[in-house]
Amino acid sequence: MKKIIVAAAAALLAVGAQAATYKDGSYTGEGKGRESVITVQVDVKGGKIADVKVVKHGETEMIIAAPIEQMIPEIVKKNGVEGVDSVGGATLSSEGIKAAVKDALSKAQ
Repeated sequence: MKKIIVAAAAALLAVGAQAATYKDGSYTGEGKGRESVITVQVDVKGGKIADVKVVKHGETEMIIAAPIEQMIPEIVKKNGVEGVDSVGGATLSSEGIKAAVKDALSKAQ
């Protein structure tokens, strides 16, 4: 019985973490990519991520293009970086974007 209760509590916590709400506004954050610091702007509306833009970076354009195209829609959809996979061949740029988003969201809590 204890195991069932613990499992149910853990599931509720996981759902609560995904349903995080943030203060509305625009927030910037930074994360380390392969070649540079990546700066993003995260726009929050209605307590959820509405948009993410990479506003500054020194990464190779061909390399960072894939994470921008593939990851940003997932970050918006999932309302954060949890469960968003890095793009193969652009792992460090991907991780830099995710770190920058986390940094921005830390200011929106």
